[in-house]
Amino acid sequence: MGADSHAVIDASELSASEAYRLLTGVIVPRPIAWITSRSADGVLNLAPFSAFTLVANDPPMVGVNIGLRAGTPKDTAANIEATGEYVIHIPSWSMQHAVHESSEVHPPHVDEAEHLGLATVPSDVVGVPRLRDAPIALECRLDRVVSFGRAGARFTVGEVLRFHIRADLLVDGKIDTVALDPVARIAGPTYARVGETERLRPIVMAITNAPTHG
Repeated sequence: MGADSHAVIDASELSASEAYRLLTGVIVPRPIAWITSRSADGVLNLAPFSAFTLVANDPPMVGVNIGLRAGTPKDTAANIEATGEYVIHIPSWSMQHAVHESSEVHPPHVDEAEHLGLATVPSDVVGVPRLRDAPIALECRLDRVVSFGRAGARFTVGEVLRFHIRADLLVDGKIDTVALDPVARIAGPTYARVGETERLRPIVMAITNAPTHG
């Protein structure tokens, strides 16, 4: 197949897992939401999710797609819906192995943060602890859960109530992404970092209540 040739795939003929493999190779790199949540019984859970995005800026809202596991909600989704609170962390590249290891499936009674030796501290306005050493943490309150598709994808939207940002990363109200050096996910158990960046001239646009395209 030449460089200018394309494979043509009919999406209607793909299984859910086949479509997932293609999409996770196409939509790259993906930022990771490293989420602490707490069960109704008080057990802390930690897990990474790479379908994570901005939803709104007034109030600040973020969304995470949390799929089902064997037809049932994952612990993170169950905890968030039970308590309405959670914390999203942005991990730095130095945390990549801990992020990956936290994706291992454990019984609901296992505290993954404790299991991995990750220190936690109390949050300010939600009852779920945050990771002490994460460079950024967002204390969130559940706004809504919207289901999509036939495979049980559940898009979880939360309002950010409190930002915790490492002091050296905040410059004139903006995040220094290069200094943050965030972990990103690409296809499979493979991770990437920001790499080379180039700053272009600013484009002036009005900030509205909804994100703009482009």
